[in-house]
Amino acid sequence: MGENINLTITLGIIAVTCLVSWRAFNDRSLFEKLKHYPYEENRNKEFYRFLSSGFVHGSGMHLVINMYVLYTFGEVVEKIFTYQFGVLGRFIFVIFYLSAIVVADIPTFLKHKLNPGFASIGASGAVSAIVFVFILFDPWQGLTFIFFPFFSIPAFILGVGYLIYSSWASNRGGGKIDHSAHLAGAIYGIVFMCVLRPSLMLEFFKSIQDGLPF
Repeated sequence: MGENINLTITLGIIAVTCLVSWRAFNDRSLFEKLKHYPYEENRNKEFYRFLSSGFVHGSGMHLVINMYVLYTFGEVVEKIFTYQFGVLGRFIFVIFYLSAIVVADIPTFLKHKLNPGFASIGASGAVSAIVFVFILFDPWQGLTFIFFPFFSIPAFILGVGYLIYSSWASNRGGGKIDHSAHLAGAIYGIVFMCVLRPSLMLEFFKSIQDGLPF
């Protein structure tokens, strides 16, 4: 007999995202309808875009990278939610992920709602939220880059660097990457978990202190 496949919410999200993104790759009109477009959201009240934009991507590589990171961290974070919140854990995980997509789009909506030349897509904001929940629970876990698999950095150090860079890049502007969504998603992940578990931030800092060599 074959092994049972463990179907998780994370795999379900990945499957839906891949399906919608693939459809949008082959249907430009669908892509245009689903993308985060602050100007249209403001003018025509198309607020569904806040959510739908998290399921479309600009290229196959964009999709693969986001889904790889989501799979790597999402499976662990989903288990954390199940452990922390019992039978409601998976439901809360879904609400967390979907709301993170929406929250991550808010800064660019406020900044570009009168700008018809700006739009963005992708699950990066929600994925950032997932990654930062992971960091809160395991700050000393060594994380590696895709292109540098033999060099790891403690998760909390990489997280701080990510926040600093995203903030700088967001303020700098320009480019095709929505750094504001990355920053907003990361902060949302921290706030969401600390609201549900107020003691978590103290435990986070204690874990860092306990891991220091001095």
